[in-house]
Amino acid sequence: MRTDTHPGLAGIPLVVEAAATVHVDSGNVPLLLHELRHALERLLVDGTTHVIDLRAIPLGPGEEERLLETLGTGEVRAEFDALGRSVIEESAYPGLWRITHWNTADEMTGRFLEVTFTPALLSSPPEDVTAGLARLTADLDG
Repeated sequence: MRTDTHPGLAGIPLVVEAAATVHVDSGNVPLLLHELRHALERLLVDGTTHVIDLRAIPLGPGEEERLLETLGTGEVRAEFDALGRSVIEESAYPGLWRITHWNTADEMTGRFLEVTFTPALLSSPPEDVTAGLARLTADLDG
């Protein structure tokens, strides 16, 4: 059985080159930055909060990183585990937060930008506060 169907190709050197990295600029980064600026204005005027799901925005290669780099890092960071890790980081612009979630396999499941005074994930729901008050009262009465 013959395995070399093209014997004349055996002597031709083959060089494999990686394709050049193509930078595709969707144009969405400046639009997102302006949207965030308007959201910060609304937060200050009437307390309106705003959330952007970065996974739902069509961004070209490297654009999400460029956006996050532009927003920078602030002074506040919180990390917790609840069915996977979540990290909440203040940007260099107070009131603008970056929130990232991973599942238990450490795969990123979501990344959001939230414009608010305090991210919702850091706020205690009223039912939790009620339960905490009941426990504290019971402990003090105990």
